[in-house]
Amino acid sequence: MGKERRLLTVIICLLLGGGLVAAVLGATVVDGRHHASPGGPVPAREYVDIADVAPGPQDPRPGPDAATGTAVVECGRNEEAHYNQDNLVVSPGLPGGAHHTHAYVGNLSTDARSTDASLAAAATTCRGGDRSTYYWPVLRRTDRQGTRPFEHAAGHGNAGEILAPAAVTVRFRGNPVGKVVPMPRFLRAITGDAVAFTARSDADVRARWGCSGSPDRFTTKYPKCPRGERLTRTLDFPSCWNGLDTEHEDRTHLRFPAANGVCPRGTFAVPQLRISLAYDLAPGVPIALDSFPEQRRSPKTDHAMFVNVMTDEQMAGIVGCLNEGRDCRG
Repeated sequence: MGKERRLLTVIICLLLGGGLVAAVLGATVVDGRHHASPGGPVPAREYVDIADVAPGPQDPRPGPDAATGTAVVECGRNEEAHYNQDNLVVSPGLPGGAHHTHAYVGNLSTDARSTDASLAAAATTCRGGDRSTYYWPVLRRTDRQGTRPFEHAAGHGNAGEILAPAAVTVRFRGNPVGKVVPMPRFLRAITGDAVAFTARSDADVRARWGCSGSPDRFTTKYPKCPRGERLTRTLDFPSCWNGLDTEHEDRTHLRFPAANGVCPRGTFAVPQLRISLAYDLAPGVPIALDSFPEQRRSPKTDHAMFVNVMTDEQMAGIVGCLNEGRDCRG
């Protein structure tokens, strides 16, 4: 009799446990709405025809004291397949802390355990020797299974073949109001909101999806591009530094300027980083951005990180190009 009771207890526990697991894996409630498993296809409402997107605001016209130059850092397209599920800027010291896969250019050693010293000593993909690290969540085709080990490492519903961008551009820009000052070495920066799908506001959303044939149109949804055009992601970073800190949990050390380019009181304009990604995709190919599981691979959650590991001399060269109105590449 005792054995029968114990067996019954085990069966009940297994049934309850299985039901709980099924509930967790099969659905989640967010803001009172019921959502399907994160491993499923992205809903049609997350896509938009680029022709239906209105042109966005233009950059402000530069004033007489503007820093009008640009500086492009040639760092490749991650041909080295540098991927991991870490986030040195947000979760330092925590391997797998991102719960999704990031792709990198620049510093080849970057992972959760990186330090300022290890970054400064590492090799880089950047042609001019810039050891900075630039990274972002990968984009995947959901109609194809990944076949490489790193495509299965993230889990949490982030499945599919990782798409390699056809082009990656790392560009620093000036300021339309005045000159820029150098970034401090080992400055950490983030743009976008990785939890935008469940956030109470869109205040930190910086996702800018588009198509190569419509450079003035951006959306926070996945764009449907005409045949022959590339899908684009534009990742603009804040560029107003408080002059004190290289990192801060609530991002107050780096802030975005106002629409006219003026930095908030108590901050100074530094070179503004823009990472541009472009992908060759046929119309109708289903895609999904890697994300935290509860973020449902929403395009609104697009984000990127940066750690400045340039030497003082390298940063001075960037600042000189911007402030002198030159266009530099290296």
